[in-house]
Formats: sequence, C-alpha cells, structure tokens
Amino acid sequence: MSRSATSPPSRTERRALARLLAERGPDAPTLCEGWLTRDLAVHLVVRERRPLAAPGILLGGPARRLLERATTEVRQLPYDDLVALVESGPPAWLAPLDPRVNLAEFFVHHEDVRRAGPEALPPRPAEETRALDEALWGLLGVAGRLLVRRAGGLGIALRRPDGQQRVLRPGTPTVVLQGRPSELTLYLYGRQAVAQVEPTGEPEALARLAQVSFGL
Repeated sequence: MSRSATSPPSRTERRALARLLAERGPDAPTLCEGWLTRDLAVHLVVRERRPLAAPGILLGGPARRLLERATTEVRQLPYDDLVALVESGPPAWLAPLDPRVNLAEFFVHHEDVRRAGPEALPPRPAEETRALDEALWGLLGVAGRLLVRRAGGLGIALRRPDGQQRVLRPGTPTVVLQGRPSELTLYLYGRQAVAQVEPTGEPEALARLAQVSFGL
C-alpha cells in the first residue's frame, strides 16, 4: 500500500503541495492575488512556525505588525528551505490538531498552485479525492458557517453529487451550491472562478449570491 493511501488527507495534501512548489519554483503564479509561489511558502511557514505572529493573518494592529516582521524574516530563507519546512509537517504543538486545522488550508493552497497560470491543471478526478472529499465534508459542517457569515439574510445550503445536503445558513431566499465537497470548499474559500460548483435558486437569490464575499 502506498504511503499516500495510508496517510490522512491533511498530510497527503501537504506533501503534494510541497512537491508542486518545488516543481514550479519560487516565481510561479498562484490563485492568491499578488502572491507567487515563494509568497505562499512564506505564508505557510509563518502560519505554522511563528505562532505569536500568526494571528496577524486575520487581525490588525500590533498583531499585524508582528506578522509583517516575521514575514520579512522568513522571506530571507532560501526557497528550498521554505519548501522543506512546508513538507516536514507541523511542529509538535500543532501536530495533534493537524487534520482539523490544516486540511482545508493545505488543500486550498495546493489547488491555488495547481490551477494557476499557463501550467494550470484541471480538477482531480473524483476517484482520486474520495477520502479528501469525505474529510472536507466533515469540516464544512463547522467551518462552512464561518465562511458564509457575510451572506446577510441569504440562505445557503450545500449539496453533494450523492444527494447529501447541509444547510449552512438558513434564510430567504436560499441558494443551493452543488458540487463535490472539495469543489465546495474552494468556492467557500473565495475561489469561485475555478471551483466546479453549480449554484441553483431563484434569480433574486443568485443575484444576491454574486455580491457575497466568502472566506475568512
């Protein structure tokens, strides 16, 4: 049995992202606006290895200034060292939480590299992402509600290809986002342009959906 077949999806996505970062090099495009692959690698290292600075990713003020200093320091590392740190796994304090804290992060950023630029790759076949989709579906039950918090009164539900459905936000009118859990994850993290998701609902609901800012 291959190592990827026995590894949790969070670890599999981490390894795959590290391999792709190494293949594409430090100056390849990503789906993160303004970021090349080096910027993405720096972000991941700071997020995991500078716990005092990491809150600045979401917060302003002193936390943001600490993040900026840490980012400047980490950016001085050679690109190969950054990729090695990404691939090596979480530090000991974070390891027990890795599947819940890092799965979506590494999946989304893996796709940020896979689907960007002239070397963009198509979505992976469903048979390759079954375990990943199940793990992400579980996370969306909690994280999804946070990701749609700016939807106002618009109701939002998710529906998988197998018919399973989950309401993230009750409201009227309601839109249903249909797709594999991996594609739904990309959509809710703000990658609507590349996510293979079909929104359905009344015209008013779809018009309001287009105005929603998803993500953290």
